[in-house]
Amino acid sequence: MARLDLCCAKLLYNIKSLYVGNDFIGDVPLTKKILAALTTAALAITVANPTDLVKVRLQAEGKLPPGAPRRYSGALNAHSTILSQEGVGDLWTGIGPNIARNAIINAAELASYDQVKQTLLKIPGFKDNVVTHLFAGLGAGFFAVCIGSPVDVVKSRMMGDSSAYKNRIDCFVKTLKNDGPLAFYKGFIPNFGRLGSWNVIQSCF
Repeated sequence: MARLDLCCAKLLYNIKSLYVGNDFIGDVPLTKKILAALTTAALAITVANPTDLVKVRLQAEGKLPPGAPRRYSGALNAHSTILSQEGVGDLWTGIGPNIARNAIINAAELASYDQVKQTLLKIPGFKDNVVTHLFAGLGAGFFAVCIGSPVDVVKSRMMGDSSAYKNRIDCFVKTLKNDGPLAFYKGFIPNFGRLGSWNVIQSCF
């Protein structure tokens, strides 16, 4: 997902220009930033969904007990098996939740980063420097994970076993009913570590 995040960042820069123009000077309006984030997520995920699907399925296979039969021997085998057994269209299984997940996270990062930064600059002692950008980046990552984690869980579950759910809402309801609300925040710490550090690097450099 790190490469996908990098692609999203590059796309976001270009798409911002599409909405405000190359000659725009000043801070981009928040609505334009969110619109650019949504467009970026849709484009990036449409291209990357097959690879993300294979990643999720291989991760699920890694959790199987020793001796249990494996469906795939590796990434290339997973691609070819899905193509031959499920069809080309199934490589885009879960694309709806995947787009929603990345759109929500992109928008949350943009909105929360600026808000955290502006709030910090009102506190005595904080200036527009690396320290402020570091805290703003961590704040953006935290809010992005809080908002995006439930969608991320739904996306992963649908990709792992799409036959178990009718649609996104069915997946959400079954997860809530069977595993409780905390199931939507499994892996919160590593997720925050990834998104938080990514936002810090992106904002500082």
